[in-house]
Amino acid sequence: MHGDAVKIRLKAPPVDGAANDELLRFLAARLGVRRQEVEIVGGAAARGKRVRVGGTTLSVEQVVQRLCGGPAP
Repeated sequence: MHGDAVKIRLKAPPVDGAANDELLRFLAARLGVRRQEVEIVGGAAARGKRVRVGGTTLSVEQVVQRLCGGPAP
């Protein structure tokens, strides 16, 4: 955690949307949803992003736990 945000380090370069695509794939895999259920709703061209995740009944606490190293589905 980094304040009230989750900090995620990616290997893909921020060129032609590669890092955004990798981020969305990572989030979908960690949260157990289809890639189409995850979308960037703010900050697509910035380091700080807001995302929306559908297709899950996870609580905010469960999402944070999975993103911060908890068990993936």
